[in-house]
Amino acid sequence: MTSLVVNPRFDFTVELPPLARAGAVHFIGIGGSGMSGIAHLFASAGLTVTGCDGAESDAVAGLRAAGVAVTIGHDAAHVDGVHTLVVSSAIPETNPELAAARARGIRVLHRAQALAMSMGDRVRVAVAGANGKTTTSAMVATALLGAGLDPSYAIGSPLVATGVSSTIGAGRAFVVEADESDSSFLTYHPHIAVVTNVQPDHLDFYGDFAHVEEAYAAFAATIPAGGLLVAGADDPGSARLAARAAAAGTRVLTYGESYDADVRIEDVILTGAGGAARVVAGDQGVDLRIAAPGRHNLANAVAALTVGWFGLGADPAALAKALESFVGTRRRFEVKGTVRGITVVDDYAHNAPKVAALVSAARAVAGDGAVRLVFQPHLYSRTRDFAAQFAAGLAGADQVVLLPVYGAREQPMPGVDSHLIAEALAALGSTAELVERPEQAVAALARRAQPGDLVLTVGAGDVTRLAPALLAALAMEGDPS
Repeated sequence: MTSLVVNPRFDFTVELPPLARAGAVHFIGIGGSGMSGIAHLFASAGLTVTGCDGAESDAVAGLRAAGVAVTIGHDAAHVDGVHTLVVSSAIPETNPELAAARARGIRVLHRAQALAMSMGDRVRVAVAGANGKTTTSAMVATALLGAGLDPSYAIGSPLVATGVSSTIGAGRAFVVEADESDSSFLTYHPHIAVVTNVQPDHLDFYGDFAHVEEAYAAFAATIPAGGLLVAGADDPGSARLAARAAAAGTRVLTYGESYDADVRIEDVILTGAGGAARVVAGDQGVDLRIAAPGRHNLANAVAALTVGWFGLGADPAALAKALESFVGTRRRFEVKGTVRGITVVDDYAHNAPKVAALVSAARAVAGDGAVRLVFQPHLYSRTRDFAAQFAAGLAGADQVVLLPVYGAREQPMPGVDSHLIAEALAALGSTAELVERPEQAVAALARRAQPGDLVLTVGAGDVTRLAPALLAALAMEGDPS
């Protein structure tokens, strides 16, 4: 088990050099959703940027179009002439480029450290939490853009409205999605920190929930004097964090439906496609409407509103108006198409609370239609630790198809696979169909889907590739020829 907030591979307390001193920079895994955005920031700053990845992708094509030289495959020769190497925790020390960089004494940075360097002396806004950080950080960026603050931002998924995950704006704020999975969020030292919730996850790194909570406390402790912590009041973990930070002298504002929240969500109205509420802080208030489904997204929007309103002094009405136009990020309830009245949605949900929130939102959107989904569990350790919780969230769907576990950085574990979730569903009186191959999942869903249904591809692995195949299969099912 890793100690409280110490990553054995990276020192997130070390002072980072100015971006201009990075020299020639090489990114391993440059096509990743977070890594590609940082590479774009470095390239836009005029640095020489190269990278490599395991496969071609839209992100790789976009980088090449921006003038970044990207190679497919890994080779130690890629670090020749390189001054700084940027990696994520998913890159093993045995990677030939990383091993060569270590041997040659080349500066090696975690991607979070590289992102922190790109922020310079701007006002740092870092959004963390087990769930909702991508959407919330995107909402913060959207709200600030609409209020005329023109922020810089780096988010783990492209905004649908702009098509990019990172950009340098003319304003003083820089919004980042802060990943807690490996304690790398300790590198940002944000002037404004948002914590949507603190829940058990990434136990492969932290070991237990107590260590997770200590990591968030350490994150809050990195807020400089005069900074602000915006914390969810409705989640017990973030509420405890807020109390702890306030006791330590940090300025704290809580938000939520709880009666004691500093920024309260009142008069909630949820529709299938979105929601509305009155947001009240003391004797001030503003009406808020959003087009993102689910109660959780209404809370995410209020977190964004709080950042702009009380953290950066923006006009709350302008912020609320901008949030009304928020159309989401890629892979967060992203509608991929509609065939024969059947809508296919892709979503990155990969831990149990995210899956439960997704199914709940899908149920509201589907109305009288059925909710059908294919879920690809992500990580053997997460499947082992949270099979029952996954089942509880999935039980609200009308049809569940389970793909094998997407191991990502982990090796298979004896006795751990999707059958654990299927068994937990059976114990709840629900059923799941276990399949081995993606085309089997597509066939199972297309065979039963009817007009009015919502069909979802869910998970952090390669399940996202099934959406086009699903749309094609649904069209074939309705073709009388």
